[in-house]
Formats: sequence, C-alpha cells, structure tokens
Amino acid sequence: MLKTIHSYWAYLALIILLLAVFNAIFALAKRRTFTNKDLRIGLFTLIFNHIQLLIGFAVYFSSPYFKMLTSNTSEVMKNSELRKLALEHPLTMLIAIALITVGWSRHKKKTEDRSKFASFVVFYGLALVLVLAMIPWNQWFI
Repeated sequence: MLKTIHSYWAYLALIILLLAVFNAIFALAKRRTFTNKDLRIGLFTLIFNHIQLLIGFAVYFSSPYFKMLTSNTSEVMKNSELRKLALEHPLTMLIAIALITVGWSRHKKKTEDRSKFASFVVFYGLALVLVLAMIPWNQWFI
C-alpha cells in the first residue's frame, strides 16, 4: 500500500515541481514581481516533495531492496537494476529534496524579486533534473 501511495504522490510532487520551475522561468523572463501566488507555489513544492520523501523513506526501509543492500552489497552493486532501486534512486532523490530545501531557504533571504525567482530556477531546476533522471520510468506506468 505504501508503494502505491508513493507512486501516486510522485505525480503530484513532480507536477508541482514542474509548475514551480516554469513559473519562475516565465516570471524571470517577464520581469514579474514576486507575489503571494509565487510564494505559495514554492512552498507547496517544498511541502509536497518533503511528504514524498517521508513516504519514500517508509517504502525504502521496508523494501526488499534495502534488505538486499545491507545483506549482500556486492551482488546489488553488480546488478544495475537493483543498484538503481536500492541505492541510486534514494540517494539522488534525497539530494533533490535537499536542493529544493536550499532553494526555498535562499529565496527567503533575497530582497529583490529577480533574485527570488532565480533561486527557484537554479535550485528547483536542478532538483527537477535529478528527479527526472532517477524516476524508475519502467515501473511508473505499470
């Protein structure tokens, strides 16, 4: 059940991350002022992705991948499919969430609108690239 929740919540987390990145890119291009709507998009991106991380931790630590990684590391590392699910996916997603958190923290310290949007573009954008690179696409549409 947790894996199903993790899979469906991933759609929401990805959609709002895409929205946040493209909203910031268009705002920079149009030189818009930073509004409450922009703040909420950034905040919901942070919240949705942190919830996804917590669900992911629950799935990961109860999964056979974690058990295999801790009991037979060398075999997991030899198999690219297992390595991706047991190590690369969780670590990369953790890095992506850290980037979103840094982007959120940095934008709060900025006083200029362009700087706030730039923080979102850079950090949320890097997180988006990592997320898209590490989604197990072959399992997503099953």
